[in-house]
Amino acid sequence: MWRSRGTGRDYPCRVAHLLGAEALHLDFGTGPVLNNMTVGLDDGDRIGMVGTNGAGKSTLLKVLAGRVEPDDGRVTVARGTRIGVLDQSDHVDESLTVAQAIVGDRDEHEWAGDPRVRDIMSGLVPDLPADAVVGDLSGGQQRRVALAHVLVGDHDVVFLDEPTNHLDVEGVTWLADHLKRRWTANKGALLVVTHDRWFLDEISTKTWEVHDGEVDMYEGGYAAYVLQRVERDRIAAVTEQRRQNLMRKELAWLRRGAPARTSKPKFRIDAANALIADVPPIRDTVKLHRMAAARLGKDVVELVNVGVSYGDKEVLRHLDFNIGPGDRIGILGENGAGKSTFLRLVTGEQEPTSGRVKTGMTVRVEQLSQQLAELDDIADERVSAVVKRYASIKLSDGQEMTPSQLLERMGFTSIQLKTPVGRLSGGQRRRLQLLVVLLSEPNVLVLDEPTNDLDTDMLAALEDLLDSWPGTLIVVSHDRYLMERITDQQYAVVDGGLRHLPGGVDEYVAMSRERRAAGSSGIGTFGVGGDDAAATVRAAFPDAVATPASSGEPELSGAERRAVEKELKAAERRMAKIQELTEGLHNEMVMHDQSDFAGLARYMKELQALEGENAELEERWLELTEQLG
Repeated sequence: MWRSRGTGRDYPCRVAHLLGAEALHLDFGTGPVLNNMTVGLDDGDRIGMVGTNGAGKSTLLKVLAGRVEPDDGRVTVARGTRIGVLDQSDHVDESLTVAQAIVGDRDEHEWAGDPRVRDIMSGLVPDLPADAVVGDLSGGQQRRVALAHVLVGDHDVVFLDEPTNHLDVEGVTWLADHLKRRWTANKGALLVVTHDRWFLDEISTKTWEVHDGEVDMYEGGYAAYVLQRVERDRIAAVTEQRRQNLMRKELAWLRRGAPARTSKPKFRIDAANALIADVPPIRDTVKLHRMAAARLGKDVVELVNVGVSYGDKEVLRHLDFNIGPGDRIGILGENGAGKSTFLRLVTGEQEPTSGRVKTGMTVRVEQLSQQLAELDDIADERVSAVVKRYASIKLSDGQEMTPSQLLERMGFTSIQLKTPVGRLSGGQRRRLQLLVVLLSEPNVLVLDEPTNDLDTDMLAALEDLLDSWPGTLIVVSHDRYLMERITDQQYAVVDGGLRHLPGGVDEYVAMSRERRAAGSSGIGTFGVGGDDAAATVRAAFPDAVATPASSGEPELSGAERRAVEKELKAAERRMAKIQELTEGLHNEMVMHDQSDFAGLARYMKELQALEGENAELEERWLELTEQLG
């Protein structure tokens, strides 16, 4: 049975449904945020929600979680369903200790013997003493405690709003692994709002895009969402050419520039390759280096036997590193490892304790910091007045862009141009901050966590702009998708030096896990009082840091494997045929007499039948691929 929050009455329940919303409408006085929206969550759903800033993602999550009442429509919840929520505005009781905030009043021996609780604590709060008072923690640490509290709970449905905020790369990887293990092994549903595209691709079995008060639903994670969205735009021909080209470029990156992130039937891969056949490479590396060298010369920044100490603490030592023209470098490392110190050496904000930093004569460094304080001095000025002070910039493809063109490219509307800087949203201020930095014409750009407050569409636009920006780029970010997308080489700050990572972010994560397992990572443990109780727990329970659970499925025999492979290929052939038939029907509908409603209805009926058959085949395809491992 369903229990309606709006009426308090029970309704018949469809099997496997946990929560549903029907005809939701919500208006805050500036136009509908939710407009006749109908959605549902089933057992096993792992849904990632995307959309532009202000589209209504967080509002929809709050309505579904029962924290905001809609003006119209109803939300229904299956009887007995337990719901856990991490909202962006959630705060932990500052009078509690860390242990109390996460596990409540449970005795230490009780939670210490629970593998799931130990896994969550070691994954999210390994550096926090259990008896530390929440009020003494930083905002990011409090956020991790709040996330741990939600995950420790025994919930059927979990809503998470930007859960990767304040997590480093390893923390994001741990969270993705934890959520996949949990929702693979158990029934329940997960809905996550996030702009972290790698995380979306890792955890999501479905993607919801919120826009104009509506929700478009896609199968799969971010990579599958981009493919389906490009296909939908191409077939419907309703999206402007510039947006189509940008998404096709994003698709080209997913297919060419990064490893395949989600399993897709072969016909989907073929469709993606067909769409990007005429898309040029993401970056013209040779041209970028040539232009960067022309602006910078051959010397940019060189660190020679550099060491930096703060009192008795040595952060960097005997560091030799050379940054060349056109280099695109990503910097990874644990909190406190020395990433910020390295950036300050590059920008000239800090002098080394030993060694020297050589900076080229023509170098102009600008940094996009995590804070937005530099905009405070112009808070009363209109956006248009701010950018008028700057000249055009020239990109590596020869294109010259005016400030107003850059504003349009980064999503500013004509109305927002007249808005005072102080009244912009966090995401708008972040975009303006980046444009001001670019318009100041640096030839070395340092980005410190640039993805804060940006939605997925704006991140794609930012990456597209940086692809043709002619200069040297140094990036520190926990967003591994962005790191892989805009940098060509990655380095980790380890033991006071920089270690090259030929294997990229995956190599860094594996290295961090090995170091932690060996007890040499320097990351603190979840302790209780003055005793390191967590270390005792880990000694007693060596599986405290969980590894992905085995499926437990018996291995296929040779004959069984051949039969599964045969059925899989047959399914792929039929799905490819359905794709061909569907495109043919679409073309016929375009050419058909639009006043012949009966004929159009027949076409629609055929399309629906093909879509139904395709959905069943895709479900069977996934089952077969799982059997093959």
